[in-house]
Amino acid sequence: MVRVGLRMMVHDRLKLAGTVAGVVFAVILVGQQLGVLFGLLHKNTMFVEHAGADVWVAPVGTELLQPGALLARGTLESARVVEGVDVAAPLIFTGASISKPGGGGEPITLVGSARPHRLGGPWNVVAGDERALSEPDTLLLEDSEREKFGGLNLGSEREVNGQQVRVGGFVWGLLPFGPAYAFADLNVARQLSGTPDRRYHYVLVRTADGQDPAAVASRLQEAIPNAKVMTASGFKDSIVAYLLREQLGLSFGTSTTFGLIIGFVIVALAMFSSVLDNLRELGTLKAIGCTNGDLGLMLLAQSVGYALIGSFIGLGLVTQIAGNIRGAKLTVLLPTELFLIVPVVMVVICLAASTLALLRIRKLEPGVVFR
Repeated sequence: MVRVGLRMMVHDRLKLAGTVAGVVFAVILVGQQLGVLFGLLHKNTMFVEHAGADVWVAPVGTELLQPGALLARGTLESARVVEGVDVAAPLIFTGASISKPGGGGEPITLVGSARPHRLGGPWNVVAGDERALSEPDTLLLEDSEREKFGGLNLGSEREVNGQQVRVGGFVWGLLPFGPAYAFADLNVARQLSGTPDRRYHYVLVRTADGQDPAAVASRLQEAIPNAKVMTASGFKDSIVAYLLREQLGLSFGTSTTFGLIIGFVIVALAMFSSVLDNLRELGTLKAIGCTNGDLGLMLLAQSVGYALIGSFIGLGLVTQIAGNIRGAKLTVLLPTELFLIVPVVMVVICLAASTLALLRIRKLEPGVVFR
């Protein structure tokens, strides 16, 4: 019956093409929406992933990585003496404005990291050198924003918060939801932002070899009760949960659901139409002894066929689309799990969509072949 069902499916090529096209459209819509969602989430968690820290010490109430309150004085010193801490480094993370030659300015997120470990970046340097941050009044800026900042080049001079700085290099693709990251030495960032001495926005901790980050985070929380201590993975999960809950979940969830509904409706209509077009043939099969279960198996085989063909074509097209629109400001991420989950989901959708056709088959009388 599986073989008969597949042969019937490919016999009507126009209907096959229409049904597969519906599944392909649904896969493209779902895959692209999820790829953009994963890309946006990555944009806002990449700093935590690349900072080089196992544990973050942040102001109480922190859920996102963003400019905000300062940690209390003495937080850094308290972190450094906790058991299991190898390196505890300060991080300045604040908003700033870079001037443009023609007037006006553009917002940036100023990141100040400390030598020699440079926990907090920079990374992905595409021009210049990270060591340029050791030079006075030097910044590394986002390469894709060079024209936006007034045609920057290595050695260009600009004002940040009214103070003269020099461009020592460029990073690429470091664009979160907010303004692009601009990296400076800790002391330069402090001077540009007016951050008080011995005050920082975050303290980044690298644990000693063999130490469990979660255990070190627990000890740090006991030593610094007026701060929020998180492992890097915990902080990343917090950012993802916040973005899905407050900003991205509803919009992307709605569009993804819409794509699945489209696939369901198209396949359901195609399957039901196929049954109506082949009533005499199906009646003949019943007349020679096929049961409702046999005919149901035939329809289920067709559903799986539509789902798999449409999924493979759709995912191939999504991969092409993702490659064509990839850039510093928008990255479509397609994790391996997506290529495994989407075909399974589409099979389930198509099987559910065949329910209407199955109900029609159950009511089919063998005598229809004689009418």
